[in-house]
Amino acid sequence: MSNLIPTYSIGDFKKLKVPDIKRLKSCELTSDGEYLCTIVFACNDYIRTQSEGLASLSNTQGGEDLEKILVKE
Repeated sequence: MSNLIPTYSIGDFKKLKVPDIKRLKSCELTSDGEYLCTIVFACNDYIRTQSEGLASLSNTQGGEDLEKILVKE
């Protein structure tokens, strides 16, 4: 986990309402101490473009679409 950005539990994150989430800094989410993901809040177009590029690269390495996961349940 990063020392550069805050880390929050998924339980605490789920308690937030949309306006509260929009106020957050970029952060990492954990569950039972296990890293889940990094959330980047894009405050300008440059950061959003860079984040989308990294997310696209990450998606080529694995992961599934939400719809596919929900169908399995």
